[in-house]
Amino acid sequence: MREGHLPERARLHDDSVVPVPQRLLDSWQRSEEYGVPLDDVEPVFTGTYDDESLFFECGREVLTNLHRTLANEPVSLMLTDADGLVLNRLSGDRSLLRALDAVHLAPGFSYAEREAGTNGLGLALADRAPTVVRADEHYALSLCTYTCAAAPVLDPLTGRVEGAVNLTTWSRSSSDLLLALAQSAAGTTAAMMLARSRGRRPRPQPRGEVFRIEKPRLEPGAGTLDGLSRPWTEAAARASAGVAEGRVVAAVGEPGSGRATLLAQALRSVRPRDRILAASAPAPQDIEPWLGLWTPELDKPHTAVVLRDVEALPLWAAERLRDLVLAARAGSVGGGGSAGGAGDGDARRIVLAVTAERLEDVPAPLASLVESVVEVPPLRERPDDVLPLARQIARRLRGHEIVFTRTAERALHNHAWPGNVRALGDAVRFAATRADVVDLRHLPPEVLSGTSHRLSRIEAFERDEIVRVLSRHASSMKAAADELGMSRATLYRKISQYGIDIPR
Repeated sequence: MREGHLPERARLHDDSVVPVPQRLLDSWQRSEEYGVPLDDVEPVFTGTYDDESLFFECGREVLTNLHRTLANEPVSLMLTDADGLVLNRLSGDRSLLRALDAVHLAPGFSYAEREAGTNGLGLALADRAPTVVRADEHYALSLCTYTCAAAPVLDPLTGRVEGAVNLTTWSRSSSDLLLALAQSAAGTTAAMMLARSRGRRPRPQPRGEVFRIEKPRLEPGAGTLDGLSRPWTEAAARASAGVAEGRVVAAVGEPGSGRATLLAQALRSVRPRDRILAASAPAPQDIEPWLGLWTPELDKPHTAVVLRDVEALPLWAAERLRDLVLAARAGSVGGGGSAGGAGDGDARRIVLAVTAERLEDVPAPLASLVESVVEVPPLRERPDDVLPLARQIARRLRGHEIVFTRTAERALHNHAWPGNVRALGDAVRFAATRADVVDLRHLPPEVLSGTSHRLSRIEAFERDEIVRVLSRHASSMKAAADELGMSRATLYRKISQYGIDIPR
């Protein structure tokens, strides 16, 4: 690292030495590894960005309103995308704007950590956490006259990082409120995105699950899903081949498509004696204790890990986890035991598999471990899986076979399932708890309709009532229209509007 030029490694306070935060040290190290120049930043200029997205629309509005209250302050407000590309910039201080132009902290330039080294917005995006980088905490010396506070903006529906709100001021100015303002603006942007997404529900926050442990099943192939379509079985075969060859497998695809289930099936078929730890990224405040629990778990023999939704991990956490996994695979986690022979060595070689929506979303430290990638097709591309999965979900829920009528089967098969297997599970649970013979009237209304936009609460209520009545009067539109109190012409129009499809 830049020994002669690094910012102070410690701060003096009451005659005690407080070390530089580990996040900052890690960022400096990465900046050096990326080859970021020490003196002057050289960010990449693209000049093009998406200025029609919901994120940009909401973020621009939030920052414009905030700028009105800070017009006379030496602060620049910026919105960036998930790659650190500066999308817009607002400030009433002309001297600050000229100075920022000199270091290319301007629209069209990327200030990701990989391009500009340690800086507030780059580190906030890398670690998915609010961040302040003050003065000489920056990696590049040309940025040491600034203080930057940034907070990532997460899509409230998917949890994916959409970008960041960044506030930059002179390093000599007070920065105590910068981070609070950045966090407030990021939170307001996410809330506005949710409000304008037509009633869609926000993604639930992690509930502190550490590991779900599946006990070994000694019979070969136990726990697998049988009778599914070729796209699924081919993906499962590729995953099993990767596990059998000792590779780290990544299952990528849409959320709810069964990525973790496919990996667990592959692990169970190849290594039936292994205990499988299924882990999800926790809430940001729980990451440190979550990481602390990995060491004793990974030190146990015959262990396989399915790490779900790795794109939600901050970069620093992914680095720590990578190091733990590498140590475990070498048999050195916790310092206990030794390989002690081929059989025991194989038992101690930790098997890892991960899931993500896209391969490029996997944090770089964990992506460096991935040796095999399996794409899991969404449920709409394997409609022949819908009914076998529905029957299995119902059987597990009720403990016995549940019958679906022909019309219910057609409705399930014909639905597009934008929420994939997770949505199918919700629909089956809704129906199977109401009857042992599931008919149209037992299915949730959204299964019998489909629209290009999300419905408001009033629209959803109207849609549900039309579906309920049509399910009872499928053979008589006149009877359905009479019960609903509307003309048949209006009913036909509403059916088209809501994409209602009642199988005959």
